[in-house]
Amino acid sequence: MTMTTMLRRTAIGSLLALGAGAGAAFASAGDGLTAPVKLPAYDPGRPACKAPVGLQRKLVFVQDNTRDFMQGVGRGLDAAARARGLRYGVALANNDAALMIKQVGDIVADRTGAIVVAPIHPPSLAPALKQVFGAGAYVGAIVAPPATTVLNAPQYLTGQVLADAAAQYIRTRLNGKAKVVLLTHDSLQFLAPRFTAMRDTLRALPGVTIVADISPATVDKDGGYRTMKTILLAQPSIDVVLGADTVVLGALAALREAGKARPDQFLGGIDGEPEAVIEIKKGSASPYKASISLASSIFGYAMGQHAADWLEGKPIPQGMDILPKALTSRNIADYERDTADPGAVYADAARRASYLRMYGNICHDTRHQFINFPWSSEAR
Repeated sequence: MTMTTMLRRTAIGSLLALGAGAGAAFASAGDGLTAPVKLPAYDPGRPACKAPVGLQRKLVFVQDNTRDFMQGVGRGLDAAARARGLRYGVALANNDAALMIKQVGDIVADRTGAIVVAPIHPPSLAPALKQVFGAGAYVGAIVAPPATTVLNAPQYLTGQVLADAAAQYIRTRLNGKAKVVLLTHDSLQFLAPRFTAMRDTLRALPGVTIVADISPATVDKDGGYRTMKTILLAQPSIDVVLGADTVVLGALAALREAGKARPDQFLGGIDGEPEAVIEIKKGSASPYKASISLASSIFGYAMGQHAADWLEGKPIPQGMDILPKALTSRNIADYERDTADPGAVYADAARRASYLRMYGNICHDTRHQFINFPWSSEAR
């Protein structure tokens, strides 16, 4: 065992111990639904139940870091809180998993009525979150359980939408031939299906060679930049780069620095990051051709609405998909309009359904049925 591995295991063990201790003073709501189940479509017509008592009409975003995607979630939550008369706050952990556990413990002690969390280390945070359930409060979680409502994307479909756009470009603009780089996050089990989809799609193109299939050390621009610099030492001519927007933007910076960026390249990412949108709006002048939007301000607004409904005893969904949209220079104006005013999207049933799909039902009376397994609408 390497020293790095020993230190990593020691750190994770310490976090698990801290997570268990954080909730020791509070009542627990049990383990929730631990066996995977297929959730039916959400039924908004279910009767109301008892509203929780003794909780503040307050919504807190327990935020992992300040990347643009999470800032968008916060904008949506803030807008929904203002629309429904909830106080709103942010507990920013800055990628510190131990700090996030403490923040959740403080939220339970404060009798806050609702939180939305972007977990840093889900296993160590779970015991503290169970105390939030035990207090009767709402927990919305981005991707990782446990949660009253889990927000996820259909990850395979998300990767497939991006890969289909790249495949179409390769066929029509690159004569069916391309050297491809995949910047993956395969170590994150919740995101791995998107890269499986990319491989499946590209495998069907005989003229495509995947010259690098690698996970950057960090999921940010610097990670993408450093990884692409290394790849260029062995493969100086790249045609296609796919991954999350933040790492693909870093790869673009490395290509430009090396004088290897070309207008006919296809760089595409996932998340609809503002910098990616800026590149796409340049049209043919930029190698960046597409981003798959998981419109964070829109799902953030929806989760804020669900938090308010929960505090009023109304039924809410147990699971929610944010549906992937391929952003190109042709549709970018509509996307910017929608993400700038998520309340208008939520109020329009047809527009809302183009972004969100909801599953299952839960309310305060059935709060012990919170999701405690890796939920995905794509699971069979």
